[in-house]
Amino acid sequence: MKKRIAYACLYLLLIGNGVYAQQINPSLLKNTWPAYWIAAPNTPPTDYGVYFFRKQITLPSKPNQFIIHISADNRYQLFINGKLVSIGPARSDLYFWKFATIDIAPYLQQGINTIATAVWNEGHYRPEAQISHRTAWVLVGDDALEKMLNTNSNWKSYRCMAYRPLPGIDYSAYYVAGPGEIVDMHQFPLQWQQNNFDDSQWQPAQQIGWSGAKPKGIGDINEWMLIPDPLPAMELKLQRMTSIRSAIGVTISHDFLSGKAAFQVPAYTTATILLDQGVLTNAYVHLLFSGGNGATITCTYAEALFEKDKEGKPILEKGNRNDIANKIILGRKDSIISSGVAKQAFNSLAWRTFRYIQLNITTQNEPISIEDFYNTFIGYPYQQNASVQTTDTLLQKILNIGWHTARLCAIETFMDCPYYEELQYIGDSRIQALIGLYNSGDDRLVKNALNQMDHSRIAEGITLSRHPSFTPQQIPTFSLWYIGMLADYWKYRGDSAFIANKLQGVRNILWFFQQYQQADGTLRKVPYWMFTDWVDGYKGWNGGTAPYGKDGSSAILDLQLLWAYQLAASLEAQMGMPAYAKLYNAKAIQLQTTIQKKYWYNNKALFADTDEGDQFSQHANALAILTHTITGKQATALAQQLLHNKQLAPASIYFKYYLHQALVMAGLGNDYLQWLDIWKENIAMGLTTWAETSDINGSRSDCHAWGASPNIEVYRTILGIDSDAPGFKKVKITPHLGNIKEISGQMPHPKGMLHVVYKKNGNKWTITIVLPKTVTGQLIWKNKIYALQSGNNAFELD
Repeated sequence: MKKRIAYACLYLLLIGNGVYAQQINPSLLKNTWPAYWIAAPNTPPTDYGVYFFRKQITLPSKPNQFIIHISADNRYQLFINGKLVSIGPARSDLYFWKFATIDIAPYLQQGINTIATAVWNEGHYRPEAQISHRTAWVLVGDDALEKMLNTNSNWKSYRCMAYRPLPGIDYSAYYVAGPGEIVDMHQFPLQWQQNNFDDSQWQPAQQIGWSGAKPKGIGDINEWMLIPDPLPAMELKLQRMTSIRSAIGVTISHDFLSGKAAFQVPAYTTATILLDQGVLTNAYVHLLFSGGNGATITCTYAEALFEKDKEGKPILEKGNRNDIANKIILGRKDSIISSGVAKQAFNSLAWRTFRYIQLNITTQNEPISIEDFYNTFIGYPYQQNASVQTTDTLLQKILNIGWHTARLCAIETFMDCPYYEELQYIGDSRIQALIGLYNSGDDRLVKNALNQMDHSRIAEGITLSRHPSFTPQQIPTFSLWYIGMLADYWKYRGDSAFIANKLQGVRNILWFFQQYQQADGTLRKVPYWMFTDWVDGYKGWNGGTAPYGKDGSSAILDLQLLWAYQLAASLEAQMGMPAYAKLYNAKAIQLQTTIQKKYWYNNKALFADTDEGDQFSQHANALAILTHTITGKQATALAQQLLHNKQLAPASIYFKYYLHQALVMAGLGNDYLQWLDIWKENIAMGLTTWAETSDINGSRSDCHAWGASPNIEVYRTILGIDSDAPGFKKVKITPHLGNIKEISGQMPHPKGMLHVVYKKNGNKWTITIVLPKTVTGQLIWKNKIYALQSGNNAFELD
């Protein structure tokens, strides 16, 4: 047992966090670096390959500080004396290639130290989100002492032929998240990161390029234009599978799950073990094993199991995610071939997304001992600083699942989904940004997303729909949501210099749309994919695109453009150019007038999707309310139809974010808790994150943070906390409590924590609101306004 524990602890060392330093030697931001991009000799520049690098240094004493800067293409893992201390680089594009700054002093020791780096390029199998130039990496020391680690030909290198790609998944779906790994342990150098490893047969690294690496803006750069990574180190945390759901061909003790007991698969045996994490997760996978020369271990990762038809063939329906009976696992895979020696370890290069993992083990003429199997969670290091105190356990569960969903869709960028795409789409990111601000207060990933979307802009003026992405995709409506995302950031965080820097991009987006506006302001024949929402089975909706009329117009597109004009006019008026504010206001007024005349049908008391008046949706009518195209009692009546008219094409879980805002604006916010049916259905179906679409049974992805809007609205609508001035400088509290008798909560504000408490005693409400220092605002209660001062505010109201 002692040997097994020591063996496991050896690999637990691989879950350290990077220690990111704040300071950077100014010379490294304005001069060519005294370090080279390096690769192993004869490395195919763009092919799949995995490479190891080592260098040993001797230190007279343990340093107090030792700052380095590191980057790679595609990815790296940095080890100091066998411990993983950094992963990266954070994804971006070649014009803004990121390097991390790390203080590695905590991992160094007096005497000999080994610095080791794994660098890999997944070639044309790489994730869609991974832009690439060629295989290489670079490390530069911050100052005189640290320069001993500068990358050059003094580093040792090794091309590890143990790895081959295992691409795709074994069913039909849009999947672009990269390959699995086939690892032949016969060719793997065990413990290559350790001090006592013999690298005498390794080759000197090859310097790439004729000079050192260059930060962006230094001379002529045709490779990687380096910028400091503004993000913190990702969170890494040990996790273990929670249950063995089935085991065929082998007997396993429950103690295996905690790493306290191994199990053995005899020679000439096939064993199948289904393990359950209990919740969906993103994690690096670690498998420890001994013996079994030639045995294969295949790991299949799945969000959920798939149903079988009467003939036992899989169908792409998932049913209840907790059930495994009459189901089959399909998905991404890794495959490991044992070399037969003791203490072998498979540590996945990239993280995997899974709730279920199935191990298929086939032995040859030797038994194999599976010593341990665990994983290391990875995520953006969000801290959940907001909370709600309520006796409503269902509401609390919705908030918990929503936050878990948001965390799985945020690592070094926002992601639409971690399993299938790993892509940062604007439509998703706008919602994810506010989830982060309301629940954590951390705005770094929001600014990162806004910068990257701005960098993605094409010559026609619009942003790409997603970035980084090596295959450009254009969804012009997402460029309009980008304007909305900027307006959100201005409202909740301010930072006028940051927003003002983005206004030329806003002008370019609107210039693009102006090319397709007719004399009356409506849009016609806008190119590219004009996605609005996933709506199935309703006339005119096709591939997420809203209906068009015979003349090529669409109320839904016109309303999205109207909203963008309104928001852009406000931004220009506050920190841009008055001439643009005037122009956008004029265009907004014209377009709004046209929409009212063209799409409003008195006999239905609805806005139609087209001027033919035969198609109606929640989308068009919600947007009409949000753009003030309809107001007052008419808007309230329209909102009632949004809730009760079953003929309207329905908003999916994604677009309910906008639908619910419209209902609140129209005066129905007290009913918010009655609008959560789709979230309740997700819970009833055993999901631990929110599904991509409202078709829960057939949803491709089980994890889309665009569905976590309750993590905004519980705070903004129920508790009523909202910004009332740019940068949240003033607060507006407008609670919508419905039938709630008692609830309280707190959320992070740029100036500190904001607390609210509501408690009903008979016919009276006791209300306590605590604002951060220097922050003032107003409480709106039954259409009356009460001033709020910084600090404690107490009311007793009817």
